Formats: sequence, structure tokens, C-alpha cells
Amino acid sequence: MLKKANQLRLDKEFDQVFKRGRSSYVKILGVKAFLTKEEESRFGILVSNKISKKAVQRNKIKRQIREILRLKLAKIKSGYDIVVVTLPAILGKDYEEIEAAIDATLDKLRIFKVK
Repeated sequence: MLKKANQLRLDKEFDQVFKRGRSSYVKILGVKAFLTKEEESRFGILVSNKISKKAVQRNKIKRQIREILRLKLAKIKSGYDIVVVTLPAILGKDYEEIEAAIDATLDKLRIFKVK
């Protein structure tokens, strides 16, 4: 579970990322990122009813994405608001495929710290 300091909660925070942020998409998900003046990076996850009508499946996807982001938090630059938007193709994908997609999109947006 992500700490509260690392979570986007308000609609206006999500709107700001969608209006001003940069985006990168792959087949199963997309990432929108916006550089802010916050000390820590914050994350939001969107899994709509279009993905699945079953809340159990949507919540499982959210838990997997949240855990991937929590483990990668140390590698991500601070000060970003990041929204992960899932696409219908994510249904049936396993943890490793979702992790690879998140890595690809974050790398494309150059959000990872330089090694």
C-alpha cells in the first residue's frame, strides 16, 4: 500500500495531470505525468467499468499496479504527479506483463532516476 503522501486523491489533482501532463501509452495501459513542486511523487490509478463490470477484477488490477509503484518508488524522481490509466487489454495479463508495461511507459517519459 502506498503512503498517503504518495497518493493523488482530489479530482482537481487528477484534472491538472490530464490537462498539463505528458503521456505515454502501451497496449495495456497509459501513464500521464506532470512535474509539480511537491517533495514526493504522487500516484493515481484509474480502472474504469469498461475494463470489467466485476469490482473484484478491477480491484485486483489496482492492487497489482499499486504494489509495482510502491516497489519502484525509490527509482522514481521526486515531484511528479503520475496517473496510470488502464486499457481493456490489461484484463488477463499477469503481474510481470503489467510491471514491464509500467517500466516501459515510465522510462519513455524519463521519470526514472539516472543510475
